[in-house]
Amino acid sequence: MYEIPSEYYLRLHHCRPRFKGDIENVLIYMAEEISKLPELPCDEFDDKINQAIRCFPGNINKTIKTINNWRTEISSLFGFIQNNSTSCKAGLRAKELAEKQDLVECFKMFLYNFQYPGAHIKSHEILKLIEAGVNFKPAQYLLKVLKYAEDSTGKRQYITKAEFCHCIFNDLRCVRDKENFSLTWNRITKNRDNEVEYEQAGDIIRYAGDIIDYMEIANLLVTHDGYNFYINTLENAAVLKFINSNDWFSDYDQMIENRSATLEEINNCKNRWFEYVNRDIADTVFETDVLAFISSDENEYTELQKQSLNLYDEKLEDTARLRTKDIGDIGESLVFGHECQRIKIGGRNDLIHLIKRIPTQLAVGYDIQSVELDERKRYIEVKSTISSKPLHFNKIHLTPNEWSTAQTVNDRYFVYRLMISKTEKKLYILQDPVRLYKNDLIDMSIKDGAEITFYPHKSGNYEELLSWKG
Repeated sequence: MYEIPSEYYLRLHHCRPRFKGDIENVLIYMAEEISKLPELPCDEFDDKINQAIRCFPGNINKTIKTINNWRTEISSLFGFIQNNSTSCKAGLRAKELAEKQDLVECFKMFLYNFQYPGAHIKSHEILKLIEAGVNFKPAQYLLKVLKYAEDSTGKRQYITKAEFCHCIFNDLRCVRDKENFSLTWNRITKNRDNEVEYEQAGDIIRYAGDIIDYMEIANLLVTHDGYNFYINTLENAAVLKFINSNDWFSDYDQMIENRSATLEEINNCKNRWFEYVNRDIADTVFETDVLAFISSDENEYTELQKQSLNLYDEKLEDTARLRTKDIGDIGESLVFGHECQRIKIGGRNDLIHLIKRIPTQLAVGYDIQSVELDERKRYIEVKSTISSKPLHFNKIHLTPNEWSTAQTVNDRYFVYRLMISKTEKKLYILQDPVRLYKNDLIDMSIKDGAEITFYPHKSGNYEELLSWKG
């Protein structure tokens, strides 16, 4: 059984969300709820966040301690809330997720910033890291090791959660001394050659395992068996951004160099840490290339690009182009293809030319103008979300213009809720949201438009997303 030499052993840890098993659903819900709030006194802000947490499915009877824990985990680990001595407000990372609906990008941003030491753990635990000299970005280090392994061997290489835990994550040679990657990789491969076993109990490897799980959600790593994890070759730009980055929260650096600090000094860094993780990062290349995300390899990616371009409405002005890193753009392309196939299957090929994508700048309150088999118009607003696992998220926001259009065209207005994950593309359709609200089939609140909560069993219906092939 492999053991890290005692002089190099230090067990790292971080906040582990109680909602980790449903983390994507929780984070997108909370990002939207947090982003709705103005800057408020901290007590008032916390109360409103607690109310939102309690409204998440399954939380209605949770104790106040559990609700408070959710709030602090969302705040400390993911940096969704910024505060100063008197007030709190939504962080930029929460606003980005609420606006873009891109959970994959959200996790890339999280991992890009995540480091030890960091204010995602308590001050007395930060002090232990400072005294040990730890300065470590786990996602970056892991990608560097795997990239070294691939470059030196000329073939794809993998790592397991146990290997990452025992050979990197809890080893001061890596997290403090930044040992040469050849030495780290040699340690891993030597253990493999000698068939060395690792302690794999959940409480031993869970923190290192979290990092790998988050890297898989971020599409930086892929696995075919849930055991061996490889660099995702379709995310080379993002991987290189991680590997080549010099970004680092430096406020602890002098303390680390001195191997000492006071709790007051550490506490004084807390607000600056959350400013750091919520800074405006230009040119991250982290926006999800949706076609790459749903492709299994380069060949499938190339084929999907061709198919989606064939669906793109050539009547759009020349400046409009398919943006594979825009979930909204790809979502509209998928729905456009769905509508063409629906009409074709209905035997009305003569109507397909009436299906049009509407340029955003026209601001007509919908994305696609389609048609029924009896030639009536269908006006479609597309709402798309991308996640690693299928979502059960049932909220959408209509802008004032979209809600006004829905009121005007009534039963000709449709909302297509498209949820794209690694394993499926789910399409849920609501027709005439104004009527649905009047008939108590959806919940709606007025806030810069309409905040709609729908109920899959009564508000609309799921449809198979018709293939964009053919």
